[in-house]
Amino acid sequence: MIILKIIRESLRMAASQLWSNKLRTFLSLLGISIGIFCIISVLSAVDSLEQNILNGFSELGSDVVYVEKQPWTEDPGENFWKYLKRPDPDLKDFEAIKKRSKLTKRAAYCYFAGGSTLKYKNNSIQGGFMMGTTPDYADIQEIELSEGRFLTQYEYQNATDLVIIGHTIKTELFGELEAVGKEIKMLGRKFKVIGVIKEEGENFFNFIQFDEVAWVGLKTMSKFYQVGRPYGNRNGGQLLMAQVEDGHTLDELKDELTGIIRGARRIRPFEEKNFDLNEITMLGDAIAPVISVLNIAGIVIGIFSLIVGMISVANIMFVSVKERTSLIGVKKALGARKFFILMEFLLESIFLCLVGGAIGIFLVYLIVAGISAATPFQMWLSPLNIIIGATVSITVGILSGVIPAYNASRLDPVVAMRG
Repeated sequence: MIILKIIRESLRMAASQLWSNKLRTFLSLLGISIGIFCIISVLSAVDSLEQNILNGFSELGSDVVYVEKQPWTEDPGENFWKYLKRPDPDLKDFEAIKKRSKLTKRAAYCYFAGGSTLKYKNNSIQGGFMMGTTPDYADIQEIELSEGRFLTQYEYQNATDLVIIGHTIKTELFGELEAVGKEIKMLGRKFKVIGVIKEEGENFFNFIQFDEVAWVGLKTMSKFYQVGRPYGNRNGGQLLMAQVEDGHTLDELKDELTGIIRGARRIRPFEEKNFDLNEITMLGDAIAPVISVLNIAGIVIGIFSLIVGMISVANIMFVSVKERTSLIGVKKALGARKFFILMEFLLESIFLCLVGGAIGIFLVYLIVAGISAATPFQMWLSPLNIIIGATVSITVGILSGVIPAYNASRLDPVVAMRG
């Protein structure tokens, strides 16, 4: 009960100090608010940046291995000529994986090309993004349709002129009209629309913009582009992927694929391989150092602001002790222990810093909400960051108030009552 009374009295005195000395309190808490704002805003921005990047990369699949010319974790310019001489993953690699891999659940080969014009009546899109794939691609990437259906095995094998379009293409060509069943003209021929990909939304870090894609079968794509060649794919790019079988790890699959591709490309046992196997976790590892540097920079900036705020709050507490010296003497004369006097002023200091921290966190919330509403870049103020802000505020409150509170607790009651 005594401790609860001390807490209540401390909060009441702190609120009184805030209200009766508004300008002094505002200037003193400004440093705390700015410091917490700097730390939490940077932490929120970095967390949001990392989450947006990972969300964009997540469409690559966490259980998928990608056969590439070079590793994702290396700077492309570091060994440019080495990787330039390497062959692209081709259809022979794909067929070898399909035929020999026992740890592959699904495998897919994709070819991408840009620069096409898509037309429907008087509406047209310049520079359309074309994608041709093998049948398992939709299942590996977990693509969902908002309208229509996927291609059948028969339609893939017979190179039918059928297309699935992204939400943006559907909107620009057909508006509010039904797209499925209508014909669009592209690559000099008419293609029947059989499906519309579910809207993905804007994200700066999407690896593939499915909202803007015109998706056909790989054999249909090969009628217009040189698909599946190891060299000379100047008009587009390719992607070879393998999804790991349930119950096995990506490392096991990578070991198996290494042997299969080396065999398919006739690479001798002691000869260096001319391909690399990548997975999404490598992208996370690649951005981790950058994220760490940004976090450290924000924390350092915030610490300087908090030091200024801590000195200001300490000054408030010294003034508060001075103004209430006679009251402290009366309390001690009536039997108040040093611990209770210490706790009273320490809790007051913590309360002041929590108010400053709350203001800083509230400002971060406003900015985060504004950016998320105004731009495609989505930001979050996580509960963890709020807890960090509150913890830092409490810590600063303790450091700011411990010396003034200690001095108050050691005052001689007779001397203190004299003022």
